[in-house]
Amino acid sequence: MLSDNINLLTAFIFGLLSFFSPCVLPIIPGYISFISGQTLDDIKGDNKSAARAVIMNSLVFIAGFTIIFVLMGAAATSIGQLLNDNLNLISKIAGGIIIIFGLHMIGIFKIGFLNYEKRFHLQEKKLGFLGSFTVGAAFAFGWTPCIGPVLAGILAIASQQDTVLQGILLLFVYSLGLGIPFFLTAISINKFFNVFNRIKKHFHTIEIIGGLMLIAVGILMITNYLTIIASYLAKWFPFLNSLS
Repeated sequence: MLSDNINLLTAFIFGLLSFFSPCVLPIIPGYISFISGQTLDDIKGDNKSAARAVIMNSLVFIAGFTIIFVLMGAAATSIGQLLNDNLNLISKIAGGIIIIFGLHMIGIFKIGFLNYEKRFHLQEKKLGFLGSFTVGAAFAFGWTPCIGPVLAGILAIASQQDTVLQGILLLFVYSLGLGIPFFLTAISINKFFNVFNRIKKHFHTIEIIGGLMLIAVGILMITNYLTIIASYLAKWFPFLNSLS
């Protein structure tokens, strides 16, 4: 269905927003250095051994948080299926929660626990692949309060999916939105610092955009307009149905 494609696009965009959030983006270079066992000077320089370590460990790190997020998606969908008889009510409640998280992101009010960051750190410098995977999984848990509003929005959508596989796919695409820019940063750290210096002054704007998107998704879920919009798009752009 076209609505499935809309959900996947939303998940990917929310993944990008999570990467560019003020409490994730600044620490990305440190994480890349940490999991690869290389200094930032080594990563910035023309060191093939360092570049190889960065690439491989970054992929394993991304796999770590992807698996955790996918498991969250599967759990959310499973719970949603158990409550299927009250799906309409649950959709409205989930939409209301997403709107609240959106207002939090914009800054209209603040929810205390969403400002708390529980970060996990391993002290060993040379982590290896298993260590990088573990840190990736810890990243998913440790930064959940930080990216909570966006992640909660995706999990709420996952709870409305018909099958667990759809919930898994939704969180996998979210992980791609978070993981692709992480990997691109790992292989082009110098460009990252140039882009970061330009973006950091717009952090609040990024939060507002993310908040408005959450509010929009919440309203669409409450009013059931997500399905209606999908049906209109199917009429206007029939070729999109072939992507389902």
